[in-house]
Amino acid sequence: MKITRRARLWLAAGMAAALAVATAVPVGAAIAGAPAAHDPDEGYRDHYPVVSTDKGDVQGEATAMVTSFTGIPYAAPPVGELRWKAPAPAAPWDGVLDATGFGGSCTQGTGWDPGYEQPTLNEDCLYLNVYRPSEPSSSKLPVFVWNHGGGNVAGAGRDTDPTKFITKSEVVFVTINYRVGAMGWLDTAGLEADNPDGAAGNFGLLDQQAALAWVEENIRAFGGDPRNVTLAGQSAGASNTCAQLASPSAEGLFDRAVLHSGGCSARTPEAARTSGAQFATQIGCADPAPELECLRGKTPAEVLAAQTVARQSGPVFGDAVLPSDPLELLKAGRLTRLPVIVGGTADESQQSVFGSYDYVGNPVTEQMLADLIATAYPTAAARVAAAYPADAYASPTVAWGDVLSDQRACRDQTLRERMAADTKTYAYEFAEKDGPPFTSIWRLGTDYPFGATHVNDLGYLWDYLGTALPFSTEQVQLSDQMIAYWSSFADSGRPDVRYAPEWPRYRSQGELLQFVAPSALVVSHATIDGEHGCALWDEVSPAP
Repeated sequence: MKITRRARLWLAAGMAAALAVATAVPVGAAIAGAPAAHDPDEGYRDHYPVVSTDKGDVQGEATAMVTSFTGIPYAAPPVGELRWKAPAPAAPWDGVLDATGFGGSCTQGTGWDPGYEQPTLNEDCLYLNVYRPSEPSSSKLPVFVWNHGGGNVAGAGRDTDPTKFITKSEVVFVTINYRVGAMGWLDTAGLEADNPDGAAGNFGLLDQQAALAWVEENIRAFGGDPRNVTLAGQSAGASNTCAQLASPSAEGLFDRAVLHSGGCSARTPEAARTSGAQFATQIGCADPAPELECLRGKTPAEVLAAQTVARQSGPVFGDAVLPSDPLELLKAGRLTRLPVIVGGTADESQQSVFGSYDYVGNPVTEQMLADLIATAYPTAAARVAAAYPADAYASPTVAWGDVLSDQRACRDQTLRERMAADTKTYAYEFAEKDGPPFTSIWRLGTDYPFGATHVNDLGYLWDYLGTALPFSTEQVQLSDQMIAYWSSFADSGRPDVRYAPEWPRYRSQGELLQFVAPSALVVSHATIDGEHGCALWDEVSPAP
């Protein structure tokens, strides 16, 4: 009998947890035999199609252009004894599962994103969503799996609506939930002893692998090609995607990667254990003897309260799941041989700086700007202050945002250089400054000049957080072009678009695409260096 990579993943990461499913997961009983919500003939012909998966049949919903199957469980609910365990296989169900509504998001706090005004106290959250063209031209379409951002403490698959992307390309698009915050990334001595498979500190990473294994096993039934899978992520999702490139247990589960506004980083074991011990103390579980029972007895609300003091976020290297630091592998030219798109936005930090100061009613003053620069760059404060004078900007807050954005852009240049030395790389900078910012800040109605800030590029590929942004005609043209590049890469590993500028493979000190409406431009590494003052930043604050 053939043992698939999916089977090996479960054996390596969750056998003990799988054995506990029958007693630990009440949701199995909730979905077993659950009838589909709709008669297949309801509405119009083929309105509610049914697809068979390895666990049972699912019923989705078809519209004129896109058919969706939402809220499909890819693993057992990580509750009870399965909290802080590698994901276990989902229980099979009888009948047809209604897949016309999203599954619950993972435990997380509040934020300014719409839909997150109240804390999410749900743990039953390991669900994914599949979208496909309603009338595909092939039964083996490329597959695009989206790894959401959110600082590894927030976000969900439901935040991304890929309808625009699918209607202008042909892919099967998958969005996933994974555990975030302490639920996904906690590492303590007790959890390490309880997880000899190396899952401690990397539960969220293993969730993503379980979703990819589900794709390998099931996506053919949805019209996707399991041998043509792109894993893409933004911000924390990009960093997680880089970690997947470095994880032996993710090998073979995807064929290429896209990194939006995120690098390659992971916590050291020492840092993760120290942070985990602080969390355990904060939540009242400092005694090592009953630590596991104590931790698993806490409510999601108590977990959220503790992680606001002792934040838990991101993968840990040094175990079986992630043996080596992804950054060190990248620097050594040993991270991956898979094709990669890597890039960011020109004004990455304006969003976070606005959120930290003006949004909370504490705008940066000229004196605060001087103090921030002196604290961040003590040996080069005068040079940085001279390069970014407050009176050259709309406000001192914007000046500080430009400082941090340029520093990051120059570090992104280093990331591109390192990635290109390792594998076939296509690099970009999103620099469309005149469009509406992403949904959460656009709806505030502020006149703050965000420029091309963090997350802004996503709206040109798909709708984010339930809102289609009001783009100009030229910006729609740019959006169409970006979708064509991304879908071509998903199809073949090359972003090759006939009626658009050729996207050159990035080589050291070479050329990349800069996205500005109405069309991408081919620009040089030197051009990006000059626009962001990298002669200064490569000396004052180089990439780690």
